[in-house]
Amino acid sequence: MPKVSNPADYIVPLNMNGLQGRMLHMPAPKNHNKEILFIYGHHSSLERWYGLMENLNKYGAVTMPDLPGFGGMESLYKLGQRPTIDALADYLAAFVKMRYKRRRVTIAGMSLGFVIVTRMLQRYPDLVKKVDMVISIAGFAHRDDFVFTKSRHNAYLLATRFFELPIASTFFRHVILNSFILRTFYRHTHNAKEKFHGAAEEELKEIMDIEVRLWHDNDVRTYMLTSTEFLTLDNCQKQVNLPIHHVGVEADRYFDNTIVEQHLRIIFTEYHLLATLKAGNHAPSVIADAKAASAFIPPKLRKLLAKM
Repeated sequence: MPKVSNPADYIVPLNMNGLQGRMLHMPAPKNHNKEILFIYGHHSSLERWYGLMENLNKYGAVTMPDLPGFGGMESLYKLGQRPTIDALADYLAAFVKMRYKRRRVTIAGMSLGFVIVTRMLQRYPDLVKKVDMVISIAGFAHRDDFVFTKSRHNAYLLATRFFELPIASTFFRHVILNSFILRTFYRHTHNAKEKFHGAAEEELKEIMDIEVRLWHDNDVRTYMLTSTEFLTLDNCQKQVNLPIHHVGVEADRYFDNTIVEQHLRIIFTEYHLLATLKAGNHAPSVIADAKAASAFIPPKLRKLLAKM
């Protein structure tokens, strides 16, 4: 019986700039030499995105690092730094320079991950020449991309600014994120109702187990500050001399795809829409295996990856 692939087989320590975290690296299959770097978004971990990485690995070597404060990695607050999008972009630039010294790389960013990738390329134009292709998977570029009503936007902004404060974030981590409270109340929140829509009853326990782990693995203050930053985001101030290949989601509960396109056209020299997915959510389920996650690598993207 063939061995079942496991994310633990590919996860190694990542110690850089005084912070300890992890990195998933899947070697390239035979006769492939493409390097693919994937940057995940909020509420994530290496394990949560493993199914998607199995799909990308068909086209080359795949690397997916934690960023400070995400996936269990130590936060920039440990170094006395605020984890702004600029600071995370600087960290990612250091990683790219270290990892791909004389090699070119295809970079894919998911949601907030794409925001950080964009900011890195804006702040480090010398890295542009190292990039074969930039891929946005449900990425965004501006605060106006969100579909929230003004009252909901302001409520989120007030909450994230408050819970980024040291005492408030401690309360959030140890009281609101208590496992019992999460399991009892989280599924009834506005966000979770949409996220869990369509899940079978037998899947809900597994989903909640992973949700609890994700909430505990991601640093609260980093989560809150980055939320504040993307709720006030304007990434349209500087152009990136590369085309963008975008995968949108038709029923995305966060973004207006038409407005996202307008902003991506401002930033990048060319805009290519690869697909607007019929997926029922912003991202694959937290329990998505390779088959379920494959929808987020549509046929046009597969063809691009295969020929580049």
